[in-house]
Amino acid sequence: MEEIADGNAKIQEAIRKGNVNISDHADDELANDAIEDNDLYFSVLHGEVIEDYADDKPFPSCLICGNDKNNRHIHSVWAHSEKHEIAVLIAAYIPDPERWINYKMRKPKR
Repeated sequence: MEEIADGNAKIQEAIRKGNVNISDHADDELANDAIEDNDLYFSVLHGEVIEDYADDKPFPSCLICGNDKNNRHIHSVWAHSEKHEIAVLIAAYIPDPERWINYKMRKPKR
């Protein structure tokens, strides 16, 4: 768990410094779910890692669950480049409650 917390801390630090790269896919998802950048960043800064993808390439990534200031749940997938000290947003969306238990655990597939 220490690695997960450390990865989240590095993502949060990159966000605080403005060192963020948003993929085209994530940008489309933000627009589709009407998630503003400030709401996204708030959810990450106050959120928690719920899934860790340590073997992802080219950088390890994780799924962060957090709420915006209006208590709306937001999921975002982030990677962090140690070399460039940048956080990369891979995906972001409003989680479907039909697919998640308390927005933090995937429901079993039927």
